[in-house]
Amino acid sequence: MRVLVVGDPHGKVAKKIPRDIDLVLITGDLGKADLARKRFFGDIERKKKGLPEFEETSDFVKKMWGEIYDSTMKVVKYYSKIVPTYSILGNVGTATDYEIKKEEEKWGIKLPRLRSEMKKIKNFHIVRNGIRKIDNLRIGFLEYFYDVCETKEFGEKDIKNLKRAKKETARAKRILNWFDKIDILVSHQPPYGILDKITWKKAPKSRLGKRLGSKIVLDYVKKKQPKYVFCGHVHEGRGKKKVGKTVVVNAGADGDYFIVDIK
Repeated sequence: MRVLVVGDPHGKVAKKIPRDIDLVLITGDLGKADLARKRFFGDIERKKKGLPEFEETSDFVKKMWGEIYDSTMKVVKYYSKIVPTYSILGNVGTATDYEIKKEEEKWGIKLPRLRSEMKKIKNFHIVRNGIRKIDNLRIGFLEYFYDVCETKEFGEKDIKNLKRAKKETARAKRILNWFDKIDILVSHQPPYGILDKITWKKAPKSRLGKRLGSKIVLDYVKKKQPKYVFCGHVHEGRGKKKVGKTVVVNAGADGDYFIVDIK
């Protein structure tokens, strides 16, 4: 089987891809979220300076969700017209229809229901923490979770965030325990220490050199040794590296991809 492994698209699609592929696997973060990211990183810097967080307006919220929706649908429609396409959810643009509804009620605006619309696209599948058998391959899909590793790496002290990280990490560990004898693991986060170092020049200085990989993903890979791990999340980590017999592929972002021939 010839697989097109697409790194976090963020609203961009690969150009001039081979047409003799059988399957597309996407590592999450389908849509572009520049407005949301600018707000998020801006608030980090404002907090350090003792300033209040960015003050949202209904107009900003509408533009922010519109950007995510339009760019996500562009990616989904592009790949699904070629071959069957499977993706996980990353940490960008993952709001549920219920969460969108709450935003609408808060701001008195109308927003598109991204999750519902994606389900209508033929040949496209979002897999949320499950296994799919595709031809002769067993593929496990692990979506983004707020990892305890991340809270430790960045010195998180907020009790609410720490509790969330412990809860989500424990859940992800249980899910991985179900993934027995799979050929491929599609995970948003790379294994810890593998293609996961932050070197992006525009990242906050406090984050440069830190790692965004997951130790429970690393432990799983060392123990179960699937043939491949396809991941993203850390865009500058694009590349391949082996962990035992497992080939880890960080597919990058913004139109990056790898072609992997699997026997």
